[in-house]
Amino acid sequence: MKLDVVFSPLGLLPGQATGRTIFVIDILRASTVICAALHHGARAVLPASTTEEALRLAQTIGAPDVLLCGERGGLPIPGFALGNSPLEMTPDAVRGRTLVMTTTNGTPALLATQGAASVYLAAAANLSAAVAAARDALDARGEFMILCAGRERSFALDDAYAAGRLLGAVLGSGRKRAGLNDAALASLDLVRRYGTAWERPLRASRGGSDLVALGFDADLVDAAREDAYPVLPVYHERRITAAPPPASLL
Repeated sequence: MKLDVVFSPLGLLPGQATGRTIFVIDILRASTVICAALHHGARAVLPASTTEEALRLAQTIGAPDVLLCGERGGLPIPGFALGNSPLEMTPDAVRGRTLVMTTTNGTPALLATQGAASVYLAAAANLSAAVAAARDALDARGEFMILCAGRERSFALDDAYAAGRLLGAVLGSGRKRAGLNDAALASLDLVRRYGTAWERPLRASRGGSDLVALGFDADLVDAAREDAYPVLPVYHERRITAAPPPASLL
């Protein structure tokens, strides 16, 4: 068994993602936003590394159903249709649409997974679906990795706690901790420290306090709702779509 947590994309070693099953977490807010968008009927989400790339990608697609969304510094990008709030991803706004998305932390983490065998997104919002997919990966391959988006490519308490919740649910009380790297062990320790109420560690994090200061307290509350958007986003060939339910949920 090999279960790794990496606290930011900068922590990925050359070739470390190759052939792995990876769960990307950016709970505040990209993972949560993508879950909300797909749950409410978006056709796909296309991540872009920069604002300029997002604009070029939207122009290249050229379809009338394309929406630009994202943030810089936590705030909506001028000229984009949507920001980076899960509360904006209503059925009326996103059903049948393709979103081109760029964010400070989440989309760079996704783009760092090049060479992985499978890439999924995880958050509180889709915890059960992510746990089921991780169990399937562990049973089939004996491994998976959790890549935290982090905050400005460094450690983020909120993402690390979410990694611990995912790991703890997969392992349960009956599995040994052998095969976990130190970051995985530390993530589990965060869950022991903060307990199982999602909002507490999110508010304790720097990312959470910044969101509240910017006026996005409601986004934090929404991100803390477990299984609010029960989909499994899968990232393949620069495109995020809703995967079929994992075998263990059928």
